[in-house]
Amino acid sequence: MLSFFKLIRYHNLLMLAFMQLLFRYAFLKWQDVPLSLADWQYLLLVLSTVLIAAGGYVINDIFDQDTDSENKPNRMIVGNKISEAAAYNIYVALNITGVGIGFYLSNVIQKPGFATIFILIAAMLYLYATSLKQTLLIGNVIVALLLSFSVVIIGIYDLYPATYEGNQKQMAVLFSILLDYAIFAFMINFIREIVKDLEDVNGDYNQGMNTLPIVLGVQRTSRVVFVLSFIPLLVLLYYTNEYFASSNLYLTMLYTLLCVVGPLLYFTIKSWSAKSQKDFHHLSSVLKFVLLFGIISIAVVAYNIKNHA
Repeated sequence: MLSFFKLIRYHNLLMLAFMQLLFRYAFLKWQDVPLSLADWQYLLLVLSTVLIAAGGYVINDIFDQDTDSENKPNRMIVGNKISEAAAYNIYVALNITGVGIGFYLSNVIQKPGFATIFILIAAMLYLYATSLKQTLLIGNVIVALLLSFSVVIIGIYDLYPATYEGNQKQMAVLFSILLDYAIFAFMINFIREIVKDLEDVNGDYNQGMNTLPIVLGVQRTSRVVFVLSFIPLLVLLYYTNEYFASSNLYLTMLYTLLCVVGPLLYFTIKSWSAKSQKDFHHLSSVLKFVLLFGIISIAVVAYNIKNHA
């Protein structure tokens, strides 16, 4: 059972579920707008997203057996603790259940065509594991996009169907906030994917992968990461000044500076001198915390707005 949870990266899935629950119950529920899904239906949306993401992790491990045997031989699951055949069965079960829930929810909001979203996500995760991962930067972009889309899908299923002429402006503002967080998640996760490539460069090279560290070299790629980290850093500083400081949301501003900008600045500084696998693993963990604290900020924003008003 423990091997199964490790296979589906349960800690990442918990973070994904936490993020989606936080956006609804610590933000959208605090707004004076109708929501399309009942609570139990929204939990099904979260479950569907988690199941399809879990399927992505499983298929990735199935096709990464040779690379993982070099990069992390002590943490291999498929081919070691779980057979390849069993892993395929798990993958199929996760995707059928996840996509099936997606079909049901699409009919609930009377948009049956939206079910193709779940099919496309599952298909992209499969293509990533089987071929796109080996294409320079394309794999990194795909993974980052899929994570950010798990924020956008909240607006598609919970806000869009409940939008009408009378609340269109308010719904557009809420959707734009979700979009801002999705863009933030994309930027952080895209950089993190490159850092993970730096961490796995030896095994990837031996398996004929075509990642950025293999093309440019470890040192040059770490410099690229250093430069890229300034983009979310500057965006966050601009966003904090433009929306939080100007609206006197000082609690949100303080939280963002200490818990999001601070760790991101630490990452930027450390990325300049990072060289070893241990260094890159540490940087990857820092970005995971940046993403987590960034997500939690939505609850701080909602609380601050309510009390400020």
